[in-house]
Amino acid sequence: MDGKINLAEKLASFAQHWSPRTVARFNDCDVMVVKVLGEFVWHKHDDTDDFFLVLEGTLDIELRDRVVTLGPGEMYVVPKGVEHRPVAREEVHLLLIEPTGTPNTGDPATAAPRITA
Repeated sequence: MDGKINLAEKLASFAQHWSPRTVARFNDCDVMVVKVLGEFVWHKHDDTDDFFLVLEGTLDIELRDRVVTLGPGEMYVVPKGVEHRPVAREEVHLLLIEPTGTPNTGDPATAAPRITA
């Protein structure tokens, strides 16, 4: 194995929305792909920033005071402690990087389980 990861192939392997798939580990972080559609819950991460890179589609990241709109090839980092809500009006494919074990809702009780793709 040469270590190369094809993100399109990983994304094609599942259909579920808001269910991140870990495709690699980078230091103490998970590198994940996810398909999103609709509105996620308002949440924040007290101990870590939240990294979003759009691979396909258009994503709105709603903040309490503004909306950041991202297209393919654009990224945004939500600072730790800042409430936000990702919204996808059509299916969006994302690359996420976060410390291993970080709950996607900021709360382990409501977070989606981590799946390896």
